[in-house]
Amino acid sequence: MAADAAARRLGLTPGLSLTDARAIAPDLDAVEHDESAQARRLAAIADWARRFTPLAALDAPDGVMLDISGASHLFGGDEALLRDIEQRLARQGVTGIGAVASTPEAAWAFARYSRVRLAPDEEKPLLRLVCALPVAALRLDAGTVAALDRAGLKCIGDIHLRPRAPIAARFGEKVFGTLDAMLGKTRSAISPRFESPAYIVERRFADGVAARAQIEDSIAALSIELCRMLESHGEGARRLCATLFRVDGAVRHIHAGASRPLRDAPAMARLFHERLEAAGKTRDEDPLDAGYGFDVIRLAATAVDPLDPVQHMLAQKGKAQGDLVLSDAERAARMSDLVDRLGARLGVRRVMRFEAQDTHWPEHAVVATPVAEGKPRAAPVAAMTEAPERPLRLFENPEPVEAIASVPDGPPVRFKWRRLMHEVAAVEGPERISPEWWKQEASALTRDYFRIEDREGQRFWLFREGLYASETARPRWYVHGLFA
Repeated sequence: MAADAAARRLGLTPGLSLTDARAIAPDLDAVEHDESAQARRLAAIADWARRFTPLAALDAPDGVMLDISGASHLFGGDEALLRDIEQRLARQGVTGIGAVASTPEAAWAFARYSRVRLAPDEEKPLLRLVCALPVAALRLDAGTVAALDRAGLKCIGDIHLRPRAPIAARFGEKVFGTLDAMLGKTRSAISPRFESPAYIVERRFADGVAARAQIEDSIAALSIELCRMLESHGEGARRLCATLFRVDGAVRHIHAGASRPLRDAPAMARLFHERLEAAGKTRDEDPLDAGYGFDVIRLAATAVDPLDPVQHMLAQKGKAQGDLVLSDAERAARMSDLVDRLGARLGVRRVMRFEAQDTHWPEHAVVATPVAEGKPRAAPVAAMTEAPERPLRLFENPEPVEAIASVPDGPPVRFKWRRLMHEVAAVEGPERISPEWWKQEASALTRDYFRIEDREGQRFWLFREGLYASETARPRWYVHGLFA
């Protein structure tokens, strides 16, 4: 499957059987091929390559494709960038052979079948170099390459000089489709491993930064730069990601979410501080694992929403007690800050809020949704109508009780729940809730709910399931919740 430089010097190449390889080199060190480990390693290299450009795509089984448009000048040009990538990979023990071209197909071909490192953009010089490549550079399957070779078509130039129709009919449309894409006659794009963030700011260090305090200070400084970019576009960040590139090639990602569009640099810095604090308490090792240090720290807003400027009011003192009077916007901002801090420590999807649903059925009247999913929806019609008092918290499943009523369809005078008998002292009700036939099963029955207080002052929410005589001959009783 693969051979290192020492094996190639002995004449060993990929595709050679292990028996033949051992005949050439009896002391051969052969390692079992692990496809999953290779895929993980390639993904790690692609993640590491994002230090040069956010648009890094996997090119399995052995390549990574980078879109360096508009990024190479930051590293001294295409050649300097390519040299830097190869040198950094070599220090990690990876042999990388790269090429830069105006199309992904040409870059792939030159990296594997040519010594050309920088392909020209002009059509005629590019065509001359492409025609010198073997037909395998068209990324065809082995059967098609062998068939082309038998037909005397060994290089791309042999194909380019001949009429298209007969070759396409015999060997497929992909032959000329790839050739046209290679020459830039048709457009093709790469599929980045990660979506390009909306806004990115970064800092590079000559020496690796390892101290946590320095890392947090860098994130705080980047937060200020990011907020300036967001303010100039009238937007706020909903999700943030701090990416730390270690000197030895390892990459660390720290994600943080906000319950509202955020454009406050100190608040951003606090979110990442909370994330690191929470990670440090749940792990035995350092959550950053800085090693020899990070030489690139990047902060990105991966999700943004519009955010209008806020008019801040002067704080006022209450006349009676001297308490600080806050506006509705300030109170909402403080609540959002609390939610964000809890989300940073516990996970953004673990901070929930209850949302009213358009139903009178108690089990489905509210649902818990993560606060990070955005603003709550407007209260539905059923939730806005005036409803009798209900317990704040219901049992997950109503619990059966044994009740005795003076009349079959009246309130209970006593009931037994969890092996204890309760004498009813006061009762309110009934509150009748009919089944929602368009949602519920056909077997659902009408419920009559009662608010009951026993002689010891305990308050219960009981219901009788089924209308006597019309729906069932023996209605059943349940306790659905408790009042405080």
